Amino acid sequence: MPEGDTIHKIANFLAPRLIGRTLLRVSMADATAAQRCTGRRVQNIMARGKHLFIELDNSTALRSHLGMYGSWHFYAPDEPWRKPSSQASLVVTTSDEIYVCFNAKEVELVEQPGVRERMLKAHLGPDLISDGVAPNAIVRRAREFLDGDLLLADALLDQRIACGIGNVYKSEVLFIEGWSPLTRLDDLADAEIAQCYLTAASLLKLNLGGGRRVTRFEGDGLGGLWVYGRGGRPCLRCNGRIEIAHLGRHQRSTYWCGTCQNRTRVNKPPS
Repeated sequence: MPEGDTIHKIANFLAPRLIGRTLLRVSMADATAAQRCTGRRVQNIMARGKHLFIELDNSTALRSHLGMYGSWHFYAPDEPWRKPSSQASLVVTTSDEIYVCFNAKEVELVEQPGVRERMLKAHLGPDLISDGVAPNAIVRRAREFLDGDLLLADALLDQRIACGIGNVYKSEVLFIEGWSPLTRLDDLADAEIAQCYLTAASLLKLNLGGGRRVTRFEGDGLGGLWVYGRGGRPCLRCNGRIEIAHLGRHQRSTYWCGTCQNRTRVNKPPS
């Protein structure tokens, strides 16, 4: 599942291959936007949360958001694609390679600077990988933008507060910090909210290399994740049963251990 670490890895892969190259052809749903990109030179590639920006030399950027099912592939010109062309949301062709974004949630051409770019920046909090964590600022954003009755599980997914946490990291951070997924934002002190984001940032950065995503570093061969994807199986810490339910505003799948995650409070503690 693409989360902040995935997008940064894609940006790190694409940057040395595309920066300075001319786009011989661009295909996307917006034919006018595609025409504006064709023949332009790539100036920069950057990730912000779950968004990838390919910045061009005409003050525009191709923005993609993979959502839950998107992925990037690259091919030689005569190489068969591993997915059907009908699923291609964006195709970027250079003189010797083809880069295809399949099944993206969003693809668009953004003016830089422009109204859409300003809207995106206003909607996105700091990137937990590239911007680091300013705990006080993140807590202020959470208290300002979010209702205190909101589930902590929903708060962590809100990209206005901080960028990069997706459904996997949400469940893993809640487990590591010991919070029930039914915990409300107002049940936590400011320092406890900040610690959740510090943990998330640390895990995101640790997963910028190759290989599978890992949040559990026990080295015992029992798995690299504590709870995500393990519904109904024994907890790797206490041997209790891992629960799964669709919780929160968007009914996202959430995994947790009812024994290990027992820090739910009735009243907010002093900050």
